[in-house]
Amino acid sequence: MFDYLIAGAGFAGAVVAERMASLGKKVLVIDRRKHIGGNAYDHPNEDGLLVHRYGPHIFHTNSEQVFDYLSKFTSWRAYEHRVLASVDGKLVPVPINQDTVNTLYGLKLKTEAEVEAFFASQAEPRTSIRTSEDVVVSKVGRDLYEKLFRNYTRKQWGKDPSELDALVTARIPVRTNRDDRYFTDRYQVMPKHGFTHMFENMLDHRNITLELGCDYRDVAPKVKFKEIIYSGPVDEFFGFRFGELPYRSLRFEHKTLKKEFLQPVAVINYPNDHAYTRVTEFKHLTGQAHRQTGVVYEYPAAEGDPYYPVPTPENAALYKRYAELAAATPNVHFVGRLATYRYYNMDQVVAQALTLCKHLTAAPEFAVKAAAAAVGLSLPVRPALGV
Repeated sequence: MFDYLIAGAGFAGAVVAERMASLGKKVLVIDRRKHIGGNAYDHPNEDGLLVHRYGPHIFHTNSEQVFDYLSKFTSWRAYEHRVLASVDGKLVPVPINQDTVNTLYGLKLKTEAEVEAFFASQAEPRTSIRTSEDVVVSKVGRDLYEKLFRNYTRKQWGKDPSELDALVTARIPVRTNRDDRYFTDRYQVMPKHGFTHMFENMLDHRNITLELGCDYRDVAPKVKFKEIIYSGPVDEFFGFRFGELPYRSLRFEHKTLKKEFLQPVAVINYPNDHAYTRVTEFKHLTGQAHRQTGVVYEYPAAEGDPYYPVPTPENAALYKRYAELAAATPNVHFVGRLATYRYYNMDQVVAQALTLCKHLTAAPEFAVKAAAAAVGLSLPVRPALGV
């Protein structure tokens, strides 16, 4: 008899498994893939380079609780993420900052006030901010929108920014100083020995049984358990009762190059050129010393594994129907990106899973409703511009 059957061995499933196992609960963790770690899975490729199979994962958080929790399972390597965009034959910092403006327009702005005045001269006032286009054009004007945002968004989402919710770009900063860090969080680090090693430590417990390469629906009838922790697609759990929730997928093209480094930073975005959106060079992320280098090209796709919920009002309304159904389903707890149809960062998923565990242990008799409220619509969508 297991106390919990957990569907998914990514961040959501692993955190809940570790927490409940540490409290003496018997846990069965199942994943369709033949590895743990979900999309954060990393591994040495055939040339010995540590790579992220499903694209770059960069850890950052302002939560001391999340950082302290994960620190029990890994040591860290300090890393501040920087992204460049290839625009008009030049590499410029993203998010937009003072250097972005000076490089693209041949200017010599030196103060934040001068940059602020430049943005004001370019901005197009909007009476209401409803779409992603509204957000950007009202901040920095149409030319920067066209150079850096519009075509990238079209590739990434398969939709024009004018069709997407304002939340997609609302949280992307526009800076007037020269800060070229992609994130400004208090904690910006990478697991010293990789994400997979961290997951191995999390799931290494006598109360955790791990089954990989199989579907929980095939295993569930063969074992006894009390409750389900589900981190897969919520629409799939309910047999697509109301229709499929749309996702954008990604195709990854990994390469090993016979040179020490290819590019000056880990990620270069390509808003306007090529079918791919960005190129990631992993040695910048991992700090690995190697005579060769590993890179991955990312191609957005309409079909394939679900990665990014598509933020439109119609999709939000469809998810709400599934969320209501999930909240009314006894003995099943929905947690994680796919189960709550939100593009969460890794730290948000960890925080969400820790919150669920508190509800499970504090008040089992109303854990279902409390957990559903905690994971439903409470956290903001993070933008998918580059990471």
